[in-house]
Amino acid sequence: QVQLVESGGGLVQPGGSLRLSCAASGFTLSYYAIGWFRQIPGKEREGVSCISSSDRSTYYVDSVKGRFTISRDNRKNTVYLQMNSLKPEDTAVYYCARRPGGYCSSSTDYWGQGTQVTVSS
Repeated sequence: QVQLVESGGGLVQPGGSLRLSCAASGFTLSYYAIGWFRQIPGKEREGVSCISSSDRSTYYVDSVKGRFTISRDNRKNTVYLQMNSLKPEDTAVYYCARRPGGYCSSSTDYWGQGTQVTVSS
């Protein structure tokens, strides 16, 4: 069955770094775009980044541009989100989701369970 499992979250000080991983199983990762989202309790889920199936297109929300980098390793069935220069406002639960069709404009169909990122001194 299709599964997405996030890992790599944790507690980090402001200015620190984390690398999130989204491990995919049950489908051929190379055919799909993958998006990263985040959610703070009481707020709507926000799209943070996305990478197309071909790696030719990446997307970042303005608030993370220049600090976050999305990448994928289809041989390892994993998509990564490298997060540098973290700020307290980056604190959230981070989710990855599958986008059929290979494009970041596609709707999502499967989601992971999320990983908590807390940026605090």
